[in-house]
Amino acid sequence: MTDADTTERDVDTELEAQSAAEDAAESGSEGIDDLEERLVAEGEIAGDYLEELLDLLDFDGDIDLDVEGSRAIVSIDGSDDLNKLVGRGGEVLDALQELTRLAVLRETGERSRLMLDIDGHRATRRSELTRIGTEAARKVAETGEPVKLSAMSPFERKVVHDAVAAAGLRSESEGEEPNRCVVVLPV
Repeated sequence: MTDADTTERDVDTELEAQSAAEDAAESGSEGIDDLEERLVAEGEIAGDYLEELLDLLDFDGDIDLDVEGSRAIVSIDGSDDLNKLVGRGGEVLDALQELTRLAVLRETGERSRLMLDIDGHRATRRSELTRIGTEAARKVAETGEPVKLSAMSPFERKVVHDAVAAAGLRSESEGEEPNRCVVVLPV
């Protein structure tokens, strides 16, 4: 294993920490009300962008805007057609999230960390990944042997890392994209 492979957290987790630090610095100067106002504005811009997209595609969907911590959350629920916007393994959803973040950047001039969910795909996947991480941690605790999971996206790996940490064990990512995976290690 190389030094690059032995990091405890993957790049996505480091970016999350950096973004959280930036948000903390920003919220210190702009205040909680200003931060929430900015996030609501991001959500509204994202909602308008996605509403136009749904109209162009002739898809029906209800757009829900929320703020969770330091992130705008945009959810689309509705017709069966929306599954096409999730794609296999959430690939289309990830692309739409990035396009939506770019639309917000274009309007505000600031990078957005908004999260897009369609028909509860991310929420369901988060629950599955938490279960996978917890089960892998249980197996490692019982056997004392590391468990290597299948390749995952940065979002998926972060959820698994969080579940393993909550179980009191440690994990790290190894490999190169798109085959990067989580390895759960004994204490």
